[in-house]
Amino acid sequence: MMTSRPSCPVHRGVSWFFQAVAAVILLQTLFFKFSGSAESKFIFETLGVEPWGRVGTGMAELVASILLLWPRHAVFGAILAAGLMGGAITSHLTKLGIVVRDDGGLLFALAVTVLASSATVVWLRRGELPVFGTRLGANHCKKPSGSDGTPVRKENAS
Repeated sequence: MMTSRPSCPVHRGVSWFFQAVAAVILLQTLFFKFSGSAESKFIFETLGVEPWGRVGTGMAELVASILLLWPRHAVFGAILAAGLMGGAITSHLTKLGIVVRDDGGLLFALAVTVLASSATVVWLRRGELPVFGTRLGANHCKKPSGSDGTPVRKENAS
């Protein structure tokens, strides 16, 4: 049985935090990709995929952002974002360098942040993955227990 969210309130909150971090970073960078800023053009020309690589990557990042913010599909957005950031990090390490046009490594750091955030979301929501989710284990928080390890019971307030 698949659920549309982590079963634990703590996992839900942590997942939403990392979903928002990844989505905000991805959405913020879209302006530069779609407007054809000089830095974006430089990056994708260096990679030999300007303009279609820039626009295509921007479209994929937009889809990833939407999925990250759509609870039922957040795990798929996180997988897409992680894949895109894996490609970005590989490009930085092999062709672009960590510092691009005197940015102090900001773009590289943002890619690493999105990758880490997305990986966290995938882990927290792993139970939602079709086929593999049930094999990877469900997301369960430990129930509070007393000092002797027995479960704590809630008293009725009526």
